[in-house]
Amino acid sequence: MVDQKGRVRLPAASRRAQIMKVAAEMFSAGSYDETSMEAIAKQVGIRKASLYYYFTSKDDLLAQMHQESFEPIIFAHQQRVSSGEFGPPDLLLAMMTDLISLLETHAGDMHMVFDHYGDLPETARAKITEQGARYHQLLVDVLDRGVADGQFTVAEPNLTALAILGMCSSTHHWFRPGLGLTAATIAHYFYNTLMNGIGGRCSGDR
Repeated sequence: MVDQKGRVRLPAASRRAQIMKVAAEMFSAGSYDETSMEAIAKQVGIRKASLYYYFTSKDDLLAQMHQESFEPIIFAHQQRVSSGEFGPPDLLLAMMTDLISLLETHAGDMHMVFDHYGDLPETARAKITEQGARYHQLLVDVLDRGVADGQFTVAEPNLTALAILGMCSSTHHWFRPGLGLTAATIAHYFYNTLMNGIGGRCSGDR
């Protein structure tokens, strides 16, 4: 549909997705701090007031971009668990791959969140933290199941989950898709290092 001024009127869900896509491109191309809601609205082709219908602020927009990128990998994990076709090792590798793959599918969103997390207001940080805690618990559940099945030897599942999340999340500092390594390659390497260790047989003598 087209309004009286010739602007294309999209369904709410489509417009919201368009806004997030445009915002991610603008944040990546320029600066998050210097990109205004007015500039985003202009680039999208809507009024600034209309933009606030979807997002209460630029911080809210960034927080929701993070949530939108995370929900599919949470859903994918739940589907794998529900199918009953994957054991703990396969679930662990898939979760690590999904997490690192966000830098391939939502690179702009993830870099913005990591770089500006500390600058966000408490309400926006709380949304992101809650989602991270949810994924952490799903990871702990996989580790607990692996221990129960005799497939993992993990003394502290909670601490181990934090270590895995830290290892995967740290890739945003150096992983650049299309420059050699892929998310799957990195995830496999991390997974194999985690499962096999790096100490060798002599590590226990130190």
